[in-house]
Amino acid sequence: MRVMLVDDHAVVRMGFKLLLQAEPDIEVVAEADSGEAACQEVGVAAPDVVVMDLSMAGMGGLEAIKRLLAHQPQLRILALSAHEDTSHPRRALQAGALGYLSKRSAPEALIDALRSIARGQRYLDAAIAQRMAMQDLDSGPQGPLGPLGQLSAREFEVFMQLARGQSVAQISEALKLSASTVGTHLYNVKQKLDLSNQAEMTLLALRHGLIDVGS
Repeated sequence: MRVMLVDDHAVVRMGFKLLLQAEPDIEVVAEADSGEAACQEVGVAAPDVVVMDLSMAGMGGLEAIKRLLAHQPQLRILALSAHEDTSHPRRALQAGALGYLSKRSAPEALIDALRSIARGQRYLDAAIAQRMAMQDLDSGPQGPLGPLGQLSAREFEVFMQLARGQSVAQISEALKLSASTVGTHLYNVKQKLDLSNQAEMTLLALRHGLIDVGS
């Protein structure tokens, strides 16, 4: 199995690489530190599976998943994130990822996940899958994502940054977007969610389990 690792933290990539290369049936053929770099390198590296971090500067993991699959539909992608809510895995799967794994999972889970999606099988962390199933049962007319389902992938990323107390300037730098573009996303988020300020965004994110009180 040929694997590409996409994560903006070199130490994380190194850890994953050491873990995976100990397996006789897995070869790490490429690494990338952003979605943009992954899109540039995937054609040359020709991986079977891409491990994609969702929280990166630039286009971000969700957009990268869409772009990679638009050019290589046969590619199999495992989304990886520190988030353990249900909104992130839902959005990753909607974008085309075959699996979603929390970075807090045991190392063996990464290997199991890669082997599952290499066979074309979906893989979800068991605890997250259970929460998603319960949310599906309890969801109202707005669907399992609630009001947040109205947001585009980029709006959702901006919403998450704002909910954590980041300023427009900080978000602009982190996501490599102009301040005016971030401002437009902020306006759209407020309109779609009927919110008036950043504090209300933080409260909404807390209610949906997207951030912890200490975030």
